[in-house]
Amino acid sequence: MNIRPLSETYAVSPQISPGDLPAIRDAGYTTVIDNRPDGEIPSEVQTEAMRAAALALGLEFVTNPVVGGQLTMANVEAQGRAIAAARGPVLAYCASGNRSSIVWALSQAGTLPAAELIARAARHGYQIGHLEPQIEALAAQKSVG
Repeated sequence: MNIRPLSETYAVSPQISPGDLPAIRDAGYTTVIDNRPDGEIPSEVQTEAMRAAALALGLEFVTNPVVGGQLTMANVEAQGRAIAAARGPVLAYCASGNRSSIVWALSQAGTLPAAELIARAARHGYQIGHLEPQIEALAAQKSVG
């Protein structure tokens, strides 16, 4: 398990297993977001196995599958809602942590400058600079709405 914090309350990780959840809870995370579609992974780490293990430990578990190359605004909005509803720090995971970084940056548009959101992901090797125009556009929409 390789937890990579993007903020004080949100971190990403490559794929985790049920056996990682006690350490995640003990590290202070209260919510786990699964950004990985079941079709990509073996049954022992699919949504229902992970949900059952997380809930048994008192963790909140949110499913928001992001299909590679097919990110939707529904994904971005669901990630933002899950982060906002969390009662403590959030750990989101996917195959590498990249998709979880992308939906975080887009969902947090307007809370920090786009360059800062991009830089936080880049510190952990996630190159999302190409999203700067989308982050800026979302930030502008939020400031008008």
